[in-house]
Amino acid sequence: MADRDRPYMQFNFLVNLNGGTDPSSVQGGFQEVTGLSTELQQQDYRNGNAPHNNVQKLTGLNKAADVTFKRGVINPNALFDWLNEVREGSADARRTITVELQSEDHHTVARWTLNEARPLKYTLGGLNAKGNDAAMEELVIAYERLQVERV
Repeated sequence: MADRDRPYMQFNFLVNLNGGTDPSSVQGGFQEVTGLSTELQQQDYRNGNAPHNNVQKLTGLNKAADVTFKRGVINPNALFDWLNEVREGSADARRTITVELQSEDHHTVARWTLNEARPLKYTLGGLNAKGNDAAMEELVIAYERLQVERV
């Protein structure tokens, strides 16, 4: 494949809450995914008898930010079932989530994998009898490690 000279558009993506890469196993389309990031903590260290008056920069722990998923309210109960598993303390409630960016011809070009993920917060957007907007729901997910893969 030749190098691409322009960035991929952000509107073609798949979210799979079961960690697979099969497009038929995606549970409901999400309108927006925000907050995918990871940060490496830094520790400053200096020996007491070091000859120079400066610190060494040591790599500390990895910290993954919470991710927010937004979508229109649809009928399947997959999100609520998972939320209930976590609330009830199920040992198997943690999942692997994949977010795949697709090209204009719907081929996966990048994949973000969220390991050991679990829901933190569910919010139903506002309901307004005078509005024309779709009813929206928001799910905030915590995870332990982010993997990035270019396909």
